[in-house]
Amino acid sequence: MMNAAEFANIAKAENAFWWYRGMRQIMFGLLDQTARERKFRRVAEIGAGTGHFALALQERYGWPMFPLDLGWEGLEYGKTLGVDRMVQADMCQLPYRAEAFDAVVSMDVIVHLPRGKEDEPMAEFARVLPRGGFLALRVSALDILRSHHSAFAHERQRFSKSRLLALAERHGFRVLRCSYANSLLMPVALFKFRVVEPLFGGEPESGVQPVAPWLDRLLYAPLAAEAKLLYSGVTLPLGQSLILLAEKR
Repeated sequence: MMNAAEFANIAKAENAFWWYRGMRQIMFGLLDQTARERKFRRVAEIGAGTGHFALALQERYGWPMFPLDLGWEGLEYGKTLGVDRMVQADMCQLPYRAEAFDAVVSMDVIVHLPRGKEDEPMAEFARVLPRGGFLALRVSALDILRSHHSAFAHERQRFSKSRLLALAERHGFRVLRCSYANSLLMPVALFKFRVVEPLFGGEPESGVQPVAPWLDRLLYAPLAAEAKLLYSGVTLPLGQSLILLAEKR
């Protein structure tokens, strides 16, 4: 489970912080075509945190969202945002009947499970989707990118593309798209995580901290550029995140 203390940082930052703004644009770039081609009556967001992204999806696409999270701290913030239908439950034991949803969205959640446990939520995602049901999954990528923030947030594992593809296929999903993201900033991240942090040490801490407006704009720009590339069909070969779009066979 994610560090409960991180919910407060997320709630303050996810509307305007460069990473959240940029990753939303990246997800929109990947989901816009799906939204044009498919009509979803019920969409579950598993690991919804504060429900902020569920609201964004509902506003952009008109999808009826059903957000779920294990942490009550995130759900409390969701109430202040006016998020509907929020449920507190374990993603490894979803409180929904089989084939209850047309689509499942899960952003950066299964990485909080120990390696080897990721099959449990994936089996549940498959269970609550019918044949042809849609899955959008994002995870942290590449073990070499573990950081002080990873430790603070209680991130337990990161994925390579081959391991994520194998996970999806193992649970009966046909992969439609799989790409790394947050790629252009990867050299900066590698230097920070593998040189600066080991050199200066320090305790685990949240990476969701305000920065100067000029730096926020500078860091957002590469993510906005990637959103356009992904929308155009480009697949990025490396990055700090991995995004998979799939449908249940």
